[in-house]
Amino acid sequence: MKEVKKYLDANRKRYLDELLELLRIPSISADQQYQAEVSRMADATAAHLRQAGLDRVEVFATAGHPVVYGEKMVDPSAPTVLVYGHYDVQPPDPLDLWQSPPFEPVVKKTKLHPQGAIFARGSCDDKGQFFMHVKAFEAMLQNNALPCNVKFMIEGEEEVGSKHLEEFCRANQEKLACDVVLISDTSIIANDTPSLTVGLRGLAYMEVEVTGPNKDLHSGVYGGAVANPINVLCAMIASLHDKKKRVTVKGFYDDVLKRSSKERKRMNEAPYDPKTYMKDLEVADLMGEEGYTTIERTGIRPTLDVNGIWGGYTGEGAKTVLPAKAFAKISMRLVPNQDPKKMEKLFQKHFESLAPKSVKVKVRALHGGHPVVVPTNSVEYKASEMAMERTFGKKPLPQHGGGSIPIVAMFDQVLGAHSVLMGFGLDSDDIHSPNEHYGLFNFYKGIETIPHFYQYYAQLKKKKK
Repeated sequence: MKEVKKYLDANRKRYLDELLELLRIPSISADQQYQAEVSRMADATAAHLRQAGLDRVEVFATAGHPVVYGEKMVDPSAPTVLVYGHYDVQPPDPLDLWQSPPFEPVVKKTKLHPQGAIFARGSCDDKGQFFMHVKAFEAMLQNNALPCNVKFMIEGEEEVGSKHLEEFCRANQEKLACDVVLISDTSIIANDTPSLTVGLRGLAYMEVEVTGPNKDLHSGVYGGAVANPINVLCAMIASLHDKKKRVTVKGFYDDVLKRSSKERKRMNEAPYDPKTYMKDLEVADLMGEEGYTTIERTGIRPTLDVNGIWGGYTGEGAKTVLPAKAFAKISMRLVPNQDPKKMEKLFQKHFESLAPKSVKVKVRALHGGHPVVVPTNSVEYKASEMAMERTFGKKPLPQHGGGSIPIVAMFDQVLGAHSVLMGFGLDSDDIHSPNEHYGLFNFYKGIETIPHFYQYYAQLKKKKK
């Protein structure tokens, strides 16, 4: 691995320059007006896979955005690693809160990133992280140090629920056959505290519509006599949590996996300072389900949050209107044993029951995914643990992530392969928010660590035989 490390060090500037070019492409999958840019990003990703030395690189059309695939088969008897990532990004709104344009990447030093961080939409989620794998593969191939077969599958719909990925995987099971799926779309606890994600919450994402009168009304003429859909919606939303901040949807907690006191104690051994946490977020206090710590609330407890709410007049100045409709987007983060389809039905039934006769309510599910638990006694987990310990100098802690990657459970079901969630971002990288960034330390540390995973994985698989 010494030659690989030398190659990596010699090409650091090129790696960064190539990533910055990718970050200039506004591959926003949620907005149809960026469809051409998403396709351009797929083509650019394919070009980098070819440049790195992968074979059979193809851009596969789907009913949505393309999937990019490439492979390098070095030995039929060697294990096969499937690298998953996504090249699409979240919308950058609100634009006025960005310190620099979201698709004009800049590298700036910060207190947390004294070596510098790349500020751009997609820098951490997930262009910077999937690109680490491309460059690590290139370094291994160029130095005859690739001990495993490698397949890449980089999709363009993760930020909209990977709508067509399962269909693609089922249609291409033989092409995607692998021993393990390697994913870098998660975070570590801190740059001096490495961690591996061993659990992810699932997701049930809903949209609700409340309708009152058949048209917008004058709030003076009709106010006080006709139900205001915004007022009604706000009251309904407010009732979704009780005084202990528990979700009031009937049956919401019925299937939640109960954690032992030993598990909870180990989880809370991760470094955490509430004062620093609050200072970073500029909040005066923390809030959440009673009886649980912040680490537990964001890792092993289910939640319900409003992600957006709108209706009526929101333009400049005043317009005294009583709106005909009001809308909200509501997401539920789910934990092991909670089924997203079941939670969608429970939420719909409960929310509809809250509506007074003066309004009509529509509830629809947008997308979702199952929660995930990664076994920590597997060969693939052990290899990732050894790789991180090698480059960070300390053993990584197992960590339950609060976010969702719906396709992880699907990989297990459709491809019959466990996933390794070996991310290198930080929770403070502002993914999905203005000023998203990714530390150069993290970017280069990921590229350095990934080859060691391949080395240890090949060795452990051979021993197991």
